[in-house]
Amino acid sequence: MKNRFQTTAENILDHARWAPSGDNMQTWRFEIVDTHCFIVHGYDTRDHCVYDLEGHASQLAIGALLESIAIAASAFKCRAEFQLDENALETKPTINVQLIEDKNIEQDPLFLYLPKRSVQRRMLKTTPLSLKDKSKLEQSVGNFYNIKWIEGWRARLQAAFLMYKNGRLRLILPEAFPTHSTIIEWNSRFSDDKIPDQAVGLDMVAMRMMRWAMKSWKRVSFLNTFLAGTLLPRIELDLLPGIACAAHFSLVAEKEPRTMEDYLNAGRAVQRFWLTSTMLGLQLQPEMTPLIFSGYIKNKVEFTKTQKIHDYAVDLSKVFKRLMGGEAVIDKAVFVGRIGYGKPAKARSLRLSLEQLEYKR
Repeated sequence: MKNRFQTTAENILDHARWAPSGDNMQTWRFEIVDTHCFIVHGYDTRDHCVYDLEGHASQLAIGALLESIAIAASAFKCRAEFQLDENALETKPTINVQLIEDKNIEQDPLFLYLPKRSVQRRMLKTTPLSLKDKSKLEQSVGNFYNIKWIEGWRARLQAAFLMYKNGRLRLILPEAFPTHSTIIEWNSRFSDDKIPDQAVGLDMVAMRMMRWAMKSWKRVSFLNTFLAGTLLPRIELDLLPGIACAAHFSLVAEKEPRTMEDYLNAGRAVQRFWLTSTMLGLQLQPEMTPLIFSGYIKNKVEFTKTQKIHDYAVDLSKVFKRLMGGEAVIDKAVFVGRIGYGKPAKARSLRLSLEQLEYKR
């Protein structure tokens, strides 16, 4: 393996930086102490992103980064040991990473798929998952997590309509507009720190309409009120892809996650599941909105000033509960998505360079 950087830490981080994060926000920066030691300075986006309830989405992403570090370390004959700084703020988790040389360690087979894993928002094949592939995916998450599969035509249709209805919640929610209006890089196939518009999954007409609307909430409101502005994007982004896949799934922990470490560990399991799916030739798309807003309802955390939207979210949480098999499952669910056989996305998010991710005091 040809190394681009001088230190083992730099080489490992250059591969690990491909870890997934919500809207490609990359909620981490790296402080390299020496060749075998570095610090991950994480942060969450709960103060300005409605999708980061209590920082859990960011914590899952940081957990995925830690698993990526562990996987990348194996390619450089190292074990990665993590120590969470107990004195750090919850909104700014800090993890000390020590790399221990181990000549006997074998390269993790998932290593090659770190930069290949991506989000596919377009329709997939409806071919059911093979028993062999399902078994490998279930084994990938370890002993403390289970996979609940939602498969078959009828179940997929129910899940698709739930996502279609949640799409409306996303698009009529004023508190979501600051996120929606800043995460897309227009006229782009790739983006280092956002989502390129060509990866969103909309056709040209819908994309032009979205770009016009995202100039202001007033435009979005006008479109939604008078021109059924949520209809086309919900059909293209939620309903059709929700039907056209092999299955929807949920990653369910053995016990309800409560601490930051619980979510970091869950993120590690999510990353192994996602990388394994990539290795098997499967494509994946997160579907976290129902889980996030069910969390708001359950914990009685305010997410909107609009009562009608709040009541709509309450109704959707009941539908989600029935689909998932009850409140006990939802309480322990940490990740929801859809999966299926298909080609990788032609447009995708890239990552900031290691130099750009350097921690600055």
